[in-house]
Amino acid sequence: MARRALITGITGQDGSYLAEHLLEQGYEVWGLARGQANPRVSRMRKLLADVQVVRGDLLDQGSLISAVERVQPDEVYNLGAISFVPMSWEQAELTAEVTGMGVLRMLEAIRVCSGVSRGGSASGQIRFYQASSSEMFGQVSETPQNERTAFHPRSPYGVAKAYGHFLTQNYRESYGMFAVSGILFNHESPRRGAEFVTRKVSLGVARIKLGLADELRLGNLEARRDWGFAGDYVKAMHLMLQAATPEDYVIGTGRMKSVRELVEAAFSAAGLDWEQYVVTDQTLHRPAEVDLLCADPKKARAQLGWEPKVSFDELVAMMVEADLRLLRDGGDLHDDSSWP
Repeated sequence: MARRALITGITGQDGSYLAEHLLEQGYEVWGLARGQANPRVSRMRKLLADVQVVRGDLLDQGSLISAVERVQPDEVYNLGAISFVPMSWEQAELTAEVTGMGVLRMLEAIRVCSGVSRGGSASGQIRFYQASSSEMFGQVSETPQNERTAFHPRSPYGVAKAYGHFLTQNYRESYGMFAVSGILFNHESPRRGAEFVTRKVSLGVARIKLGLADELRLGNLEARRDWGFAGDYVKAMHLMLQAATPEDYVIGTGRMKSVRELVEAAFSAAGLDWEQYVVTDQTLHRPAEVDLLCADPKKARAQLGWEPKVSFDELVAMMVEADLRLLRDGGDLHDDSSWP
């Protein structure tokens, strides 16, 4: 009988890549979707026709219990969140409810449906993956960052993710649940939302190349991040839930690039000189900036055998080429069925 997985955030970048990977592994894949008429679900089904949908909402405990009872999953991947960091200042309370409290509600749904009590055993339980974030490190105390590095989040998003991360550890230690967190560093793809800086850059370059724009406005060009390909990172999520014991892992490439280097690589991929088109805009800076994030993925490499496959330059070129095709074909930036 095929193993069964339930994914929250199924219509997002990570959810789509994870669903594809699990389907390739022979899983029966279910996606949690909010609302009765979610247009993202119908678009997602064009890409992932074999994914089944169950209704549920990270804001509603009862709906999550009902979803888990219906699906009876072997594995739950909690990828659902308000994940655009700048928005978390504008919608701090909602970010806390979805990105933070949503983790509690899903853990409780699994605990209730599994009949888990304090001091239980992880054997035979539903296995739970929480999408933690490098934004939890924030104002970093050491570089690179590993599983033992202290958290100092610098946004409501980072704070909410830290809450979910510690709660996952707490349920593992309190109830013996097989519950793990993947502390993923920045992972991108042509499926990234247009509001994120990597996609903003690749779309901006494509528009300029095609004569649809003459400038690209960006904030802090000196911020440095560890960027990798989302399609590689979802494989690490799966590996964490196949391990013999539940543990948390840092996932990243171990190499930092600045936003400036991202811009240079993107314009170079299109045969353009970035300095002719990029305008820095102070209004696009964060209220509290995170200057640098860089992963130390040694544990994942040693214990999971995980390695990123796509290089930074390959990733940037992939995104620019995909957006050039999208715009040439008159694609809709909000239509997930146009994802590669």
